[in-house]
Amino acid sequence: MDTVALRMQSVCRRFGACSTCLNRQLNGFVGLRNWTPLPSHACIRTIYSETGRWEKNYGQETRRRVENWWFPRIKEQFCRISETDKSRPKFYVLSMFPYPSGKLHMGHVRVYTISDTVARFQKMRGMQVLNPMGWDAFGLPAENAAIEHGLHPASWTQSNIQHMREQFDALGLSFTWEREITTCLPEYYKWTQYLFLKLFESGMVYQKEALVNWDPVDQTVLANEQVDDNGCSWRSGAKVEQKYLKQWFIKTTAYAKAMFDALSDLPEWYGIKEMQANWIGDCVGCSLDFLLKVNGEVTGEKLAAYTYTPEAVYGASHLYILPSHRLLHGNSSLKEVFQREFIPGKDSLTSVTAVNLLTNQEIPVVISGKTSFENYLDTKIGIPCTSAEDAAVAKNLNISFTEVIEKLPNGLEKVINSEEFTGMTRQDALKALTQQAKNKGIGGDLMSDKLRDWLISRQRYWGTPIPVIHCQTCGTVPVPYEDLPVVLPNVTTFTGKGASPLETVPEWVNCACPRCKAEARREIDTMDTFVDSAWYYLRYTDPHNTDRPFNCDLADYWMPVDLYIGGKEHAVMHLFYARFFSHFCHDLKMTKHKEPFHKLLVQGLIKNQTFRLRTTGQYLKREEIDLTGTEPVHLKSGEKVQVTWEKMSKSKHNGIDPEELMKEYGIDTIRLYILFAAPPEQDILWDTKTDAMPGVQRWQTRLWTLVTKLIEARTSETMPNPEVLSKKQKAEARRIWEQKNLVISEVTEYFTKDHLFNAAISRLMSLSNVLHQASWPLVLHSAEYEDALATLCIMVAPMAPHIASEMWKGLAHIENKLCTHHNWSADVLHQSWPKVDPEYLQPPDVVEMSVLINNKACGKVFVPQQAARNFAEVHELVLQSELGAKHLQGRTIKKAFLSPRTALINFLVQE
Repeated sequence: MDTVALRMQSVCRRFGACSTCLNRQLNGFVGLRNWTPLPSHACIRTIYSETGRWEKNYGQETRRRVENWWFPRIKEQFCRISETDKSRPKFYVLSMFPYPSGKLHMGHVRVYTISDTVARFQKMRGMQVLNPMGWDAFGLPAENAAIEHGLHPASWTQSNIQHMREQFDALGLSFTWEREITTCLPEYYKWTQYLFLKLFESGMVYQKEALVNWDPVDQTVLANEQVDDNGCSWRSGAKVEQKYLKQWFIKTTAYAKAMFDALSDLPEWYGIKEMQANWIGDCVGCSLDFLLKVNGEVTGEKLAAYTYTPEAVYGASHLYILPSHRLLHGNSSLKEVFQREFIPGKDSLTSVTAVNLLTNQEIPVVISGKTSFENYLDTKIGIPCTSAEDAAVAKNLNISFTEVIEKLPNGLEKVINSEEFTGMTRQDALKALTQQAKNKGIGGDLMSDKLRDWLISRQRYWGTPIPVIHCQTCGTVPVPYEDLPVVLPNVTTFTGKGASPLETVPEWVNCACPRCKAEARREIDTMDTFVDSAWYYLRYTDPHNTDRPFNCDLADYWMPVDLYIGGKEHAVMHLFYARFFSHFCHDLKMTKHKEPFHKLLVQGLIKNQTFRLRTTGQYLKREEIDLTGTEPVHLKSGEKVQVTWEKMSKSKHNGIDPEELMKEYGIDTIRLYILFAAPPEQDILWDTKTDAMPGVQRWQTRLWTLVTKLIEARTSETMPNPEVLSKKQKAEARRIWEQKNLVISEVTEYFTKDHLFNAAISRLMSLSNVLHQASWPLVLHSAEYEDALATLCIMVAPMAPHIASEMWKGLAHIENKLCTHHNWSADVLHQSWPKVDPEYLQPPDVVEMSVLINNKACGKVFVPQQAARNFAEVHELVLQSELGAKHLQGRTIKKAFLSPRTALINFLVQE
């Protein structure tokens, strides 16, 4: 194995692994954090789970002890290896895996709190839950760290993963850690290379020249992130130039129409479907391939050109390219001809001709006098009979063309002068012609004028090596499958200057051609990290498979992802690439599902206040601001500062350390705050002085008080007996029962439909308020009260598992319980999610009908259920009632309206 792989394994061995997790490389080096007991006085051992004595008050010390006790126990329950049982219903919840930057931020805490809550909820519903986690571990920051600090990217990445894994563990999140994947390990990127080769075999990858950012001083390619706002290199300060290099592309445009059409079959994605559709564009045209010639000689240059009307391609007059086209500026053999014959500002007819590989027609190449075409096009097919603009160009340059569209008297258009397509309607010709082009591999895929193929080449070290070998005799040769993975070589020095670091390892670059065995060279570009993350959701279904990327049966069982959670910034490119790979794998019969994600939850940002000097724009720390006056000012200069809400960032001095928050407020409080402060898709403005943080703290105290109240009632000398309740108290118990069922129905819908956790918490708060208002006899004698409190505890558990676990333990040990249908011997997270009682779903015998007179409420009348939808019967029953006799007798009723849905009747009477 290569040195880098060995280095990674050695680091793995230096760290202990979780005894209940798979003994894997990565689990080894990121091992589980040892949970250190929080400091406390030896005499205070007050929680029930420790002592068997219930602590009445839920103060800070009790909260710490509750979380300290339950943290390892809850975590252990979710860290057990289990085989997939395909007979059970499944739920696959996936949160976008992070880049291992070394430190979790509050945005991470939010997205993973949401996924953890959903995972626990679905597990309580009886689902077999997959909630995996891994690391999007290749990327530029690791290489920058190597340049700046002399750290090897592998070591830097591993160290960051270890630290972030410890932070994840401290949050008590229920990830399926035995399925952990890391994209920079050969065991993962072997299969990224495998999928690249499948694309290569399918004709879905190709090379062509494309622009890169070039640092003329350091003589190196720069990523967009390495170019500052002034267009200068981050390292040398030199003005960055644009340079053409041969790059690898994936032909994502071939799937544009299929992916656009598939959007209509997906559920609502909070506006993201519209963003996807806009990114793909209207797929009305296609590209066709041309071979270029000069003076009748074939040049070897091939060109794809777009047309909005492929069915009329036999009427093409010219090929139209922009002055900025790569053929005029790159390393093409035609560069000199084009530059010589181009007249700036005018349409320039050149001596270069283009042969349409579908029709075999030869047409001249024209360099446009324009600086841009529609959207991202730089090459078009000129077809005068379908475009007035193209007709004008052909006329001005005296280029002949053929009419190929005939309009019939009935308004129908058909194709003429187009060989075997002649006589077809335009629509039929479009289908037939594009299909023939696709069959020949020369274009024909319907796409828009705004979507471009995916450039995946990166001139960097820390990425997946592209499994291709360049041979002078055989040309571009794919690495044989049996030789995968092509492992990154060990590079010891990173300067950020000159060619790719891979170029400095001749023993890796120089190799034998797999076909002719002659001397050859490896491809030294690595892949865009978006390729690694474009298929990771499939690897999670079978992460330890050494024979293939994943087992088809396992992928078919778990896919599609039931709920995909992540930031809106990934809602276009990452989602598009992930959908592309899923469609491609489906066409290879590797999966039965085309679309990878069923529901999408795009969470908002967590923002905090920033303070900037108005004069320089410099960000200041909060402690540098005087906030005592009417307007905040800079303490040092007295200058007024600009206050805004922005995404948390270290550079803006508005970040918050999650670990510090956990110490101050506890895990459950932070979880509840994040879920309660705003709906998931909205931004949270972080301000603990608002009512949200104290509100969820007070609510936890109220919940604890409810449990305390029941424990005290049941430990009194009075035996619980529902029969002693008065008629009024039984009616109150009935209302508690009704409220419990209503809240179960609403909270379950909030969890499953729109994931409005803030609304779910609000409804649970309302139920706790109802229980707080219950009279003492109900607390002591009502089965409805006991059941509602137990149900409340269960529904709180996915969001605040630690306090819910302790409250449940206290309830479970109450003697003389009135509710026996709960599984009191199991912990709260092992309870089944509550269901609405069947009786509650039955229509009542009578309906309470609200009566309005001239739009003003005046009381209610009970009417039989079977009569509640009949206007005449309701009208008569109200008139005969005591209320009707009092308010309507002797008055002239002009009109009456019945609303059966809202159980309301409105009488309009003459005043």
